[in-house]
Amino acid sequence: MSLIEKAVERLDQLKQAAAEPVVERASVAVAKPEAVLALTVGEEVGAGAESSSAVPRAQPVPAPNPNVSRAITIDLGRLATLGMVTPDQPRSPIAEEFRVIKRPLLRNATASGATAVHNGSLIMVTSAMPGEGKSFTAINLAISMAMELDYTVLLVDADVSRPSVLNRLGLPPERGLMDVLSGEVSDLGDVLLRTNIEKLSILPAGMPHQRATELLASDTMNRLLEQIANRYADRIVVFDSPPLLVTTEARVLATHMGQIVVVVEAERTTHAVVRQALATVENCPIKLMVLNKSRGEGAGGYYGYGGYGYGYGASTRAEVA
Repeated sequence: MSLIEKAVERLDQLKQAAAEPVVERASVAVAKPEAVLALTVGEEVGAGAESSSAVPRAQPVPAPNPNVSRAITIDLGRLATLGMVTPDQPRSPIAEEFRVIKRPLLRNATASGATAVHNGSLIMVTSAMPGEGKSFTAINLAISMAMELDYTVLLVDADVSRPSVLNRLGLPPERGLMDVLSGEVSDLGDVLLRTNIEKLSILPAGMPHQRATELLASDTMNRLLEQIANRYADRIVVFDSPPLLVTTEARVLATHMGQIVVVVEAERTTHAVVRQALATVENCPIKLMVLNKSRGEGAGGYYGYGGYGYGYGASTRAEVA
């Protein structure tokens, strides 16, 4: 082989050797970007997921649920001007009066062993006739109990024919107890109102119902009371009930209660009316009486039993009789 032929052969070998790495590098440079692109496209289109650099999609905002329990604000200054208990004035005369009234009720509600009271945490506040001050008593009692360190309080407006709790607190009507019992509201939590008074919640009476008495006597009411009484160990439930001698609803409600507070208006309600009212709740294990609007300063007055009444005036005192 001539020298020229050997040189050409050697040149061909060098070209072949130089061409092989170029092809390999091109293969790698093309294959890797294609793989990354395929993964990105697969996530975006095939799997529906978003890459880290994708712009977040706007999420739909859920419509507000009108049934969700909500917070309400009670005007404490307004309550104070009405002569009622407020947590920001714990040493007022009315606050002192209700300290006396609530103490035996709290003892009974938390008693254990031989002294335990069935459903002792369920307390019904009522009267013989309208206008004796039962709603005033129920609201003040609930607020006073909520000022305790160891309890939470639920105030239930159970005067379903003539509800007044929200009105007295300066609040508009709301759905509540009757709506739950009638099935219009499925969850009790949907109608409970949280207040700006720490540890105090309210269950309004709700919409009027023609069969209120039957609903209060129903199995649904039994289950509801069991849920209310047993869900929280530290909860006290205060019911503002209808008058005992005006409707049958109060007597039906009384069958569920562990304690009943009967408000009696001094110098107006007679002994006979008081005895008649007490006879309608004789099966309740514990009955206490509060003499309301009393202006006497001594024991053993108009009704012949010891103790003062609490009243609307700043000069009156209170005691459970």
